[in-house]
Amino acid sequence: MASDPKPNPHASAEEVEAAWKDPKLANVLYHDWEAGTYDEKWSISYDERCISYATGRFRAVAGEQDWPYEHALELGCGTGFFLLNLMQGGVIKRGSVTDLSPGMVEVAVRNAEALGLDVDGRVADAETLPYDDDSFDLVIGHAVLHHIPDIPAAMKEILRVLKPGGRFVFAGEPTKVGDFYARKLGQLTWWATTNLTKLAPLNGWRRPQEELDESSRAAALEAVVDLHTFDPDELERTARAAGATDVRAVTEELAAALFGWPVRTFEAAVPREKLGFGWAMFAYRTWQRLTWLDENLLAKVVPRNVFYNVLITGSKPV
Repeated sequence: MASDPKPNPHASAEEVEAAWKDPKLANVLYHDWEAGTYDEKWSISYDERCISYATGRFRAVAGEQDWPYEHALELGCGTGFFLLNLMQGGVIKRGSVTDLSPGMVEVAVRNAEALGLDVDGRVADAETLPYDDDSFDLVIGHAVLHHIPDIPAAMKEILRVLKPGGRFVFAGEPTKVGDFYARKLGQLTWWATTNLTKLAPLNGWRRPQEELDESSRAAALEAVVDLHTFDPDELERTARAAGATDVRAVTEELAAALFGWPVRTFEAAVPREKLGFGWAMFAYRTWQRLTWLDENLLAKVVPRNVFYNVLITGSKPV
């Protein structure tokens, strides 16, 4: 990482203004700004809870017949959530992480070192990966495809760096329908929470106005970095057009998303110290129960494009 760009968590007004017209710059600035607090914001951990979540997502779309993969590359790694938890879960032996954001790569490598995992990192664009052909047994990503401007180009790069027979797995991508209701629920929850906490009896639950303003600015820039929503059929066709075989998309989270998005938004709108462990366990256990409902009942009767998340896998021809 010695020659990689340095993190820039305090962008100038001029840089932010330029980012509105440059999605890649917006991704760098937004994620450099978020890197230091991202794990806390999204309740990311590197323990059994998130190990189970990550391996469950992988298993749901790709199975477990080829575990462990010798060497995996994560695109848009963020703080390392997907790769590091998959490594701890026995899916992957050795990892490499990439992200457009130097801040995120720095945090991901630091998290890996703290966990004693064999991981290296590069600041890299998914559309032009700085790796040789046939380098990896597995390429993964979580909530990254919707940030990439040219997904067909990225898919071709993914297949180029995969070894023949290697697999890619991407999870946590928003569907077109799911993104619509999630954003509406988030906006409604933010409006209700920030207005109700103006009332005197609830004023102790209000975050300082400067923090609320900063969150609002971040949410506005988030609209620039979120470039795509997906139809599962279209995403499968994109992967096949790039040359992938054994392509399969599955969807998840309907009841869980209808609960989860208001909860996440509420948590972002109130002081964190007001919530505590009891709230965290309530939110997590409820999400688990609703996920069970999604997987065991709703997935059998509701069209797949109505669910919030789409996951996709495929292989490089041998």
